[in-house]
Amino acid sequence: MSTHAESDLFQPVELGPYTLANRIVMAPLTRSRANKDDAPYEMHAEYYGQRATAGLIISEATQISRQGKGYAFTPGIHSEAQVSGWKKVTDAVHAKGGRIFLQLWHVGRISHPDLQENGALPVAPSAVKPDGKAFTEAGFVPFVTPRALELDEIPGVVEQYRVAAENAKRAGFDGVEIHGANGYLLDQFLRDGTNKRTDAYGGSIENRARLMLEVTEAVVGVWGGDRVGIRLSPISPANDISDSDPDPVFTYAVEQLNRFGLAYLHLVEGATGASREVSGPVDLRKLRRIFNGLYVANNLIDRDTAIGLRETGEADLVAFGRPFIANPDLVERLRINAPLNEPDRDTFYGGGAEGYTDYPFLSDAERQAAAD
Repeated sequence: MSTHAESDLFQPVELGPYTLANRIVMAPLTRSRANKDDAPYEMHAEYYGQRATAGLIISEATQISRQGKGYAFTPGIHSEAQVSGWKKVTDAVHAKGGRIFLQLWHVGRISHPDLQENGALPVAPSAVKPDGKAFTEAGFVPFVTPRALELDEIPGVVEQYRVAAENAKRAGFDGVEIHGANGYLLDQFLRDGTNKRTDAYGGSIENRARLMLEVTEAVVGVWGGDRVGIRLSPISPANDISDSDPDPVFTYAVEQLNRFGLAYLHLVEGATGASREVSGPVDLRKLRRIFNGLYVANNLIDRDTAIGLRETGEADLVAFGRPFIANPDLVERLRINAPLNEPDRDTFYGGGAEGYTDYPFLSDAERQAAAD
């Protein structure tokens, strides 16, 4: 017999101008299946359409420019071919009654010349080389030392976000999420481990948060705050990111983000994809209290955790990532407490339909067994 089916996790919720069918969010999941134009196509439309019963889908991270690209075969939102490809996706999701936001992404230093136009160096707040390897079309290669952005280049980066936000609107999205997490460009500017600048974008917390706030202002100027969310990961060490004292950094950032009237704050609780251990240098519950909009909890959440987060009021919406890979009907499976399909890790990144659009939906027999 299923338990907790009466949880309001499965009930509608207002997010900005929208009424979402439930409080379950499909988290952004990089799958590295874009075509040669870095554009999604019919297969992506099928994949996202299959998962449209989520209250909200947040697209896979999508580079705002060629400069923003950091992985092979990831989609962009900076060309007409990409806008057209994403329009197929949004049409498919809307045909199933779903809602979908695009995640706006600039990787900063987490890239490689092989992924950049004309073999250029990746850009960053400062020339600090990350540990690790980049995923290129030739395979994994060590990261390089990035080039520090010149002061007069930074308005151009903000403009990349604004144009991408406009393109997302033309592609039919319901809103956008600014990717400020996981050690990518905006996170690199925030943190003193990667930001060694001495100009208006470095040094003080106010200066290090400046780019994120300018980007948010530009994106909100396109969409309005109630159709924009932002993702942060205050205690995750993803992509070799660090800060000597992150609590005041993220406290200030969230306080300042309030002025834009954003739809939601999406926090990676713990170390991205590794641990939900949230005791650390930042009080995430404090950030939730400070923020004026809806709060989306994320990171290795299962059914019982999600229901508990709603029962305690610790989250307004709950994001699931990997469970959505193998379970296109995840919302129904969670609601009736049915078993979940196990994902094939070998098909997470790259390839075609296998491990992408071919996972089975619940059968009538499985549905009945869960009800008994």
